[in-house]
Amino acid sequence: MHIKLLIAAACLLGLFSTIGASLPYPILPPLFASGAANGLNSFLGLPPKMLFGLALMINPLGLLIGNTLLGPLSDRYGRRPLLMLTTIGAALGHMLTAAALLLESYPLFIVARFGTGLLEGNGAVVRAMLADRLEGDLRVRAMSWLNGAFYLGWLAGPLLAGATVAWGVTVPFWIAAGALVMTSLLVALVLPRETPSLATTSWWYVARHQHAFHLLRHADLRKLFIVQFAYTCGVTAFYEFYPLWLVEFPGYGTPGIAWVTAGLCAVMTLTAVFAGGPSRFAPLQRAAWSAFACATAIAAVALGHVWLGLAAIVLFGIPNAFYNAIVPGWCAERFGALGQGAVMGLLSTTFCLANIVMALAGSVLTLFDTRLILLLGALLSAWAAWRLMGWRVQMAGQPVSNLPARE
Repeated sequence: MHIKLLIAAACLLGLFSTIGASLPYPILPPLFASGAANGLNSFLGLPPKMLFGLALMINPLGLLIGNTLLGPLSDRYGRRPLLMLTTIGAALGHMLTAAALLLESYPLFIVARFGTGLLEGNGAVVRAMLADRLEGDLRVRAMSWLNGAFYLGWLAGPLLAGATVAWGVTVPFWIAAGALVMTSLLVALVLPRETPSLATTSWWYVARHQHAFHLLRHADLRKLFIVQFAYTCGVTAFYEFYPLWLVEFPGYGTPGIAWVTAGLCAVMTLTAVFAGGPSRFAPLQRAAWSAFACATAIAAVALGHVWLGLAAIVLFGIPNAFYNAIVPGWCAERFGALGQGAVMGLLSTTFCLANIVMALAGSVLTLFDTRLILLLGALLSAWAAWRLMGWRVQMAGQPVSNLPARE
């Protein structure tokens, strides 16, 4: 029963964190693009679209920094206190966001969204918590369920905003804050107090010298970062630009994009329920197959008929859910001695970095043709699949004990 509560608490943390990150997407466009001047869209006389772009970017920037630092900090100070602090802090961030909307204060809104993203970058801590307390097939299944909670959050956030914003533009943020507070109470109940670390290093030392990128001095972790970065560049190219493809080719508007996205998220969520089950095939082999299937789906969107592209968008969720169930569990087994928080932080940080890089690449390539950024994404994911197969052969027989221990 305790294990079930632990997994439930982890999944709720993942769900409500991503709900909070995705809440503003249907709320912000009318505030900045309606043509009616307000304190948010007229700050310093800057163009509303520029202000809107910054408002969208600032939360992922906080997520990037949070995913880099919070995992290693939890290795030093413990999972429970970091999860309690970040969850309550993210709830306060949502309250501050609501206040910024009421006051129509653009600087306060930016500060609130950045701080909320920074604290909601605790996904690495949640994954490390499961990696610490679970083993074997149960660990892999729990990681898969956690991924399903993340996927569901990206769907539930916009739906929650759309369903409650009629009662007031701040209502969705108050609901998200309340949900995080209740989840923090569940975490306090199910996670036992940890033995304090005997290390005497300060949090600033940990942040500077034990962040997730610090792991890149190890050859295998560098290889993992390169492969994971290539794969997630492909995934983020797909996520960020298939809505534009839907506008340009099938001619969909906001409702059509919402329905296709709902189908994609539903498929990923359902697949994640069983994606972490045991298999007779090696993890890297299954990850390579999944990456290649994702590359095929992305290429089908770029090159195929409209109906083939629509089907590929939705079905993309199946191999992507399998990949994201397999790789974190394998990393926990293979690199856990280096610190579960830092390892999971590296995976999460890589995804955030890929978001930024592919957004910049897409801003150039889409000037010529939206399909070019999708083709680039397909090529990068296919390359990652090829490297995973080669890595599997290279690592065959290499014992886990050859890896250096965490310092």
